[in-house]
Amino acid sequence: MYQAQFTVSTQGRGTHEITDAVGTQVAASGVDVGLCNVFIHHTSASLMICENADPSVRRDLNRFMARLVPDGDPMFEHDAEGPDDMPAHVRSVLTQSALTVPVTAGRLGLGTWQGIYVWEHRACGARRSITVTVVG
Repeated sequence: MYQAQFTVSTQGRGTHEITDAVGTQVAASGVDVGLCNVFIHHTSASLMICENADPSVRRDLNRFMARLVPDGDPMFEHDAEGPDDMPAHVRSVLTQSALTVPVTAGRLGLGTWQGIYVWEHRACGARRSITVTVVG
C-alpha cells in the first residue's frame, strides 16, 4: 500500500486536470496491478473523470451546474463566504469527493479520452489537498 498527498492551486470555478500528478503517484507506488483511490479534502470542490480531448465538454458541464445550482439563490441560508458558498457545497455533494481507478501495468487504467480533474465550485481560487492511495 502507498499513500501520498499533493495540493492543487485552482484559479477559480472550473476544471483543473490532475491526471499527470496522480499518475506520478501511481508510478512512485511501485504497484503493477491494483487500485488507485483519489480523495479531495474539501466540501466546495470535487473530483471527476471526464473527457480530456475537447474542453467544451467541461465548459458545458460548468454551464449545466450553474443553471442547476445558481449562485445567490435566495433559498440558501448558508452564505458565510459569499453568494457562491452554499452553491459550491451543493455542487460538491452532487458530484464526487473520491474516485477509484484501476492500476494496470503500473499505470492508471483510464480510457483513451479520460482525464482526472479537480472541479472547483468556488468563484475564487483555492489550494486544494488531494490524497492518492494505491493498493496492489
